[in-house]
Amino acid sequence: MMQIVTDYFEAFNAGDVEAMLACLTDDVAHHVNEGQVRRGKDLFKAFCAHMNQCYAETLTDMVVFSGKDGARAAAEYTVNGTYLQTDAGLPEANGQTYALPAGSFFDIRDGKIARVTTHYNLADWVRQVAA
Repeated sequence: MMQIVTDYFEAFNAGDVEAMLACLTDDVAHHVNEGQVRRGKDLFKAFCAHMNQCYAETLTDMVVFSGKDGARAAAEYTVNGTYLQTDAGLPEANGQTYALPAGSFFDIRDGKIARVTTHYNLADWVRQVAA
């Protein structure tokens, strides 16, 4: 169970969206920080395409935790990024860099990730890129 979460984050750091999708159930529920729940791999893939257009990110300082029954997991990490292209409703992008603590929570079903919930402090991110 921990391996699927590790595989997911390794794929993220490699920029390999297809490998990330391979870690997910077809009906994955993606709970975006301060956003709507997106259901299914197609919406997850579209979200990744948008994020990769606006941001270049690598995750470091990763710690993965899991529940005893293997049905849930969590991870804490640092998002190290560059703001590439202005995202709607956010400050203007001009290549600013940022380091942001974040966490993700997972439901695991049949060896795949069925839910991804990500949390970070948006106000902290805005402060960093607006400085």
